Amino acid sequence: MDNMQQQFIEAGTLMLAGMVFVFVFLSMLIIFINTVLAKLAIKFPDPIVASSSRANKKSKSHSKPHGDFSPAVVAAISGAVKRYRSQHGQDK
Repeated sequence: MDNMQQQFIEAGTLMLAGMVFVFVFLSMLIIFINTVLAKLAIKFPDPIVASSSRANKKSKSHSKPHGDFSPAVVAAISGAVKRYRSQHGQDK
C-alpha cells in the first residue's frame, strides 16, 4: 500500500511539473512572438491609404446596402427560375 501511495505522489508531482513547464514555455513563446511582432511593426508599418473627401462623398452616394442586388441580377435569376420550372413541370 505504501508503494502505491508513493507512486501516486510521484505521478502527481510529474503531472504538476509538466503542467508548469508547458505554461512557462507557452508564456515565453507568447512574449517572444509579441516582441518580434512589435519590432516588425515598427520596421514595416502598414501603408496608410490617402483618401480625399471628394472620393468619400462619391463612394457613399453610389454605395448599396449589403443585401441589395442590381435589377439585372434579379431579372436573370427570375428568368432562370421561370425556365427551370417550365422545363420541369412546376407552374407556380
